Amino acid sequence: MTWFYPNRIWRITSSKNTVYLTFDDGPIPEVTPWVLDILKEYEFKATFFCIGENVKKHPEIFNRILLEGHAVGNHTFNHLNGRKTESEKYLDNIDRTQKLFDETGHGKTRKIFRPPYGRITAAQARAVQQKGFSIIMWTLLSYDYDQFISKERCAENITENLVPGAVIVFHDSLKAEKNLKYALPETLKHIRLKGWESKAIS
Repeated sequence: MTWFYPNRIWRITSSKNTVYLTFDDGPIPEVTPWVLDILKEYEFKATFFCIGENVKKHPEIFNRILLEGHAVGNHTFNHLNGRKTESEKYLDNIDRTQKLFDETGHGKTRKIFRPPYGRITAAQARAVQQKGFSIIMWTLLSYDYDQFISKERCAENITENLVPGAVIVFHDSLKAEKNLKYALPETLKHIRLKGWESKAIS
């Protein structure tokens, strides 16, 4: 897929001994603070692709993400599937989210975007990029949201395939919580053992 959509970011190839942890679908009080706590323990930074609706409900968690040096990215206001949504509605949903980000985060947010489900039409992608957003996809999916895989398999999806510059996807969501709470610590330990670090996407 990377060759087919070269204008989207799948891996940060200029990085040496650095990976990029990302978390989709938050922030929520049941999971996101736990993620922030463990990232702080390891002194790693990450990028949180937030749903606008959740930011509106939990602005204090959103601001904690920023205050602790992490990055935030736009994940639409209502977790829309671009291929199932009329483009004007989809783009308005993104704009609504970015406006909320700027207001809630006091202008400290970057213009990065990840399409929910990875689903976006070519025309929508061009329009998003014309608005100044970088579209961040991924190198590795943990599949932490998948109720049919074990927590061990979820961790192995990352640790067995990790390379420098990898963009890794976890989810700070209730659906992913069980697998996440096993797989994320295992991933962080693996990164540390390699002598690598995790940075926020800038």
